[in-house]
Amino acid sequence: MKVGTDGVLLGAWADVENATSILDIGTGTGLIALMMAQRSNAQIDAIEIEPDALKDAKLNFNNSKWNNRLNAFHSSLQDFATTNKSKYDCIVCNPPFFTNGVQSKKQGRSIARHTDSLSFKDLLNGIIKLLNKDGRFSVVLPFDSKVEFIATAQQLNLVCSKIVEVKPKPSKTAKRVLLEFLFHEVKTSYNELTIETEVRHEYTTEFKKLIQSFYLNP
Repeated sequence: MKVGTDGVLLGAWADVENATSILDIGTGTGLIALMMAQRSNAQIDAIEIEPDALKDAKLNFNNSKWNNRLNAFHSSLQDFATTNKSKYDCIVCNPPFFTNGVQSKKQGRSIARHTDSLSFKDLLNGIIKLLNKDGRFSVVLPFDSKVEFIATAQQLNLVCSKIVEVKPKPSKTAKRVLLEFLFHEVKTSYNELTIETEVRHEYTTEFKKLIQSFYLNP
C-alpha cells in the first residue's frame, strides 16, 4: 500500500503530548506508528489484521531507529480489546471507510479499506475498553462520516474535543475530517485545513507546517 495523505495527516496532527503509551489500530505498513515514534518517547503498539501488511510493518519497525519502542501484533481490534489488559494514553486510527464502495479484487486491500471487518461501533467499543480515562483518541474519516461517527461516539460517552475539516483546495468542499475524542466534557474546537492552493501540487503554508518534519521537501 502507498503512503496516503490521510495517514500522514493523522500522524502529524494527533496530540501525543505527555503520552507514554500509544496504540495504532489498523497500522497497515506502520506509517502512523512510525510517525508517533518520531513525535514522542512513548511505547507504541500497532495491530493489523492483514498478514502481508503486518509483515511490512514489522520490517519497517525493525529498520527504524525507534525499533525498541515499536511492537506489531496480528490481531483484529475486537480480539485485541478482549485479550489485552493494557490501557493507552493515546489511540490513533485511520479506519476502513468505503462502506458502499466497490470491493477490491485483492483480499488484503479489501480488508484494509472496508468497514465490513470494523464498523464504527466496533471501533468505538474497542476505544472504550483500551483508552485511559484521561487519554485521547484521534481518527481521520471521510467528511460525510463526521455526523454519524460523532453521534455514535456520544452514545458511548466519548466527547468530541477537536474537529478539523480538511479541504483539498480553497475552492473545494471538505473531503476529510480529523476528530479527537476524550472521556470528559470540553468545549469542542473547530478548525479548517487546506492541503493545496489552486495550483496542483503547490501546498499551503499551513499544510507544509503540519507535515514538515516528515518530508524531505514539504
